[in-house]
Amino acid sequence: MISYAELERFYEGLVMKLRERGVVCAITSGMACVHYGVAETTKDCDLLCHSGSFNVLLDLLGETEISGHRCGYRGNLSPPLDARWHRGGWTSHFEWVAPTGALTLDVFGHALRESSPWPRDVFGLYAGPHTVAQMKRTNRDKDWPFITALGTRMVEADDERGWLHVFDANALAELLKEHDCPPDIVAVRPAIRLVQETDPRAAGALNAERKLWAEHDRLRIKILERHLRPYVSAVRRARAGRDLSLLADHAVRVECAGQHLPENPLRDYGLEKIVAEAKAGLVETGVLPESALTWLPDVMIYFKWLET
Repeated sequence: MISYAELERFYEGLVMKLRERGVVCAITSGMACVHYGVAETTKDCDLLCHSGSFNVLLDLLGETEISGHRCGYRGNLSPPLDARWHRGGWTSHFEWVAPTGALTLDVFGHALRESSPWPRDVFGLYAGPHTVAQMKRTNRDKDWPFITALGTRMVEADDERGWLHVFDANALAELLKEHDCPPDIVAVRPAIRLVQETDPRAAGALNAERKLWAEHDRLRIKILERHLRPYVSAVRRARAGRDLSLLADHAVRVECAGQHLPENPLRDYGLEKIVAEAKAGLVETGVLPESALTWLPDVMIYFKWLET
């Protein structure tokens, strides 16, 4: 089993090689949480990479072996590493299957919840905590303590954007004892005002925010999975069990995607419609009372990039 230290050296080395070739890229998600001291370990790597450099990344992955084992797309499920699909919210998945265990790499052309271009928020080899916290707003319970921890550290380091990422009422109350939350952030995140006023509804309002993000993520995945099915079937038929090189497999996937995978299914479905359905679903299933919707922020800023 490969150790985390070895994993870190491998992926950081990959990023350094990409940077030497002029690629704008950064490690994000789990490894970034470890780097920022809010998580202890992780098993894989998520990489943000400017879509204009995907060919450079693909070439490097094709050259990079682990114990004689080459890199490949992970199963039939992965969309191609191609800017056309990454501009629409798709991601690409790779792996090295070595005797010491599989190493996996997920590549993103955009941070999935991106309020501003991620290349503006890079620290060393890693995406900045603001970008990482945005990407962690998923439907997985395990991600939320990391978000609050990142937000807390940002506020303590005088990065006002950290106030957007603290989802625990007690943590917010402690921060407010030592730091002032800017009025413009309170205006876009009403739950903070409830904490400032020691309103008993504060914890519920913060939970409503978290539930909205989780439900939005669930709907996002559902939409993407529906469109993936014909593509996956086409890739399986085209590969026909052959052991293809990475570049040959990539060519197969681009051809199959061109026929079976819409480039921007979330935009096609309706970005505002997804948010509206997430809110309605939470109320209809009794997860949230309708009154809790009053305290939800406008989340559309995180999805404007999908409209371009």
